[in-house]
Amino acid sequence: MKAIWKVFKGSPPRILVSGFAFIILLGAFLLSMPFASAKGERLPFIDALFTATSATCVTGLVVVDTGTYFSVPGQIILMCLFQLGGLGFMTMATLVALVLRKKISLRERLILQEAMNQSSMEGIIRLIRRVIIYSLSIELIGATLFASRFAFDMPLGKAIYFGLFHAISAFNNAGFDIFGDYRSMTLYVSDPIVNITAIFLVVTGGLGFIVMSELMELRNKRKLSLHSKVVLSMTGSLILIGTVIIFIFEFSNHLTLGTLDWGGKMGSSIFQAVMPRTAGFNSLDLTVLRQATQFLIIILMFIGASPGSTGGGIKTTTFAVLFGAVFAMIRGREDIVLFRHRLGKDRIFKALTITMLCLVLVIVVTMLLSTLEDQPFLVILFEATSAFATVGLSLGLTSELSETGKIIIAITMFAGRLGPLTLAYALGPRTEKELYRHPEGKITIG
Repeated sequence: MKAIWKVFKGSPPRILVSGFAFIILLGAFLLSMPFASAKGERLPFIDALFTATSATCVTGLVVVDTGTYFSVPGQIILMCLFQLGGLGFMTMATLVALVLRKKISLRERLILQEAMNQSSMEGIIRLIRRVIIYSLSIELIGATLFASRFAFDMPLGKAIYFGLFHAISAFNNAGFDIFGDYRSMTLYVSDPIVNITAIFLVVTGGLGFIVMSELMELRNKRKLSLHSKVVLSMTGSLILIGTVIIFIFEFSNHLTLGTLDWGGKMGSSIFQAVMPRTAGFNSLDLTVLRQATQFLIIILMFIGASPGSTGGGIKTTTFAVLFGAVFAMIRGREDIVLFRHRLGKDRIFKALTITMLCLVLVIVVTMLLSTLEDQPFLVILFEATSAFATVGLSLGLTSELSETGKIIIAITMFAGRLGPLTLAYALGPRTEKELYRHPEGKITIG
């Protein structure tokens, strides 16, 4: 562990930024090698950098087809990248240290606290152990279920490999697939085993490791924290609302749900409502969805998954705080109350800050891409939001991006994975303690 800190020195946010950047560059170098290509050719470095960024930031946007372009070693490199990116390089480094029975220093615990988005260091190593055990166990279950289904369509060895790849990709909300020809999971649009397994992996990966740990211990503690209650309620509500709206909007669309039976319509609606939560798989052709449905997916992508998870977006808890603030203002209440708990002002200010930074990022990226790419506005907004929220869904723009557009999207994925607030702390000057307060003033709002 100490060898890592000699390379990355500085505050925890700066170490996280440097660590992810190092992994991306290493991944780009490996993916650009001839052995990573199925045809033995070199992938242009800008494309390799884009792909490595997408994999490490668990996004899923690709400029070349993963299933046909990359060789098995290249695909394994991608698996390692989105496993590292999903669980976090600090989590994996801690796993190595625990296996080697190395002592975790105070400085390393501080970095783990930042990486896991925790408010204190108490129990951080115990949480890391649980994260590793739960994650690997869930991925193994998902791989087994996928492989058992794929075995009907392909040789057993290939089915096991496909099952493992897609289970790791789904749990880490990476959205990479190796079915070929950019088909994602459209081949299994009405298959209950594939759909339910993918939804299970994506949801568990997107809940966050804190919630996952509490759910595993619920039998003993018989109580959930406020954080877990908010995450579970918001996750369920967003999936339900998304499912109903997609079902209604696409019910008569003969290019999507219109040709499916009732079971297929409902299953595909649920699947497509879950995947914008930063997973990146699709069972329907997104380009032929109605514009209202595409805009709904943009909103779901922007909200994203939950804190401390493998997903991106502004996070479900941030959205819950904003929604609570609106509700409190309408009711004329001073405090934001969730599940009979009052939220502190620091939580409210942080939620507003994160939302504004993310909104500005998406707006700026959309404006830049609008000047560079000759595509409809909604397609560009969809791409920008997908990159920021590390989702990986696309309306077909990714493969047509200019080199400058690829760089912009890669930077957006990087910022979205680490979080604009973490980047601001890492790149900005150190905060100074206020020595005095200004007099209170009043302005007219609304």
